[in-house]
Amino acid sequence: MADLRNCYQAILKDLDNYFQNEEDKQFATRKFHELSMMFMDVIDRLTYITDMKVKEVEEKQKEIESKIANVQKAVDGIENDIYEAEEGYEFEIACPYCNHEFVADINSEMNTEVECPECHNIIELDWNGEEECVEECSHCSHDCKPSKNEQIVYEQDDLEKEIDQEDEDM
Repeated sequence: MADLRNCYQAILKDLDNYFQNEEDKQFATRKFHELSMMFMDVIDRLTYITDMKVKEVEEKQKEIESKIANVQKAVDGIENDIYEAEEGYEFEIACPYCNHEFVADINSEMNTEVECPECHNIIELDWNGEEECVEECSHCSHDCKPSKNEQIVYEQDDLEKEIDQEDEDM
């Protein structure tokens, strides 16, 4: 800004030295002042408009930051719901070794083994969600062979049905 003032003063000095007639000096100086004021007015308007645009951008930025903060809170909430690191899940497990049923608190899918509290054998956990059965059982939808106990129940049911049907036929 100091350079601009020095240049302005130098131009006024040159005008003052150039004109011999006092009336011409005053006329040229007045017109130079008018021209300078027009430029300053334009600069002031541009500065005002720029300031207003900057304020608009700052306000929009605050709004966007607020919205981002809200979205971040929602994402954090969703992450907490999905990846509950601190709270575990309780699973009811039947030990395949001693048939003891117990509830185990599993903190994450990284747990692949659980110790049976009764027989202290290690039970491996399968996280793919599919149950592989060798025999048909009441807990799955596979076409498996019935277990010995279930086979007896099925045979008793079949026998009772046959007896009921013979009674109806008579």
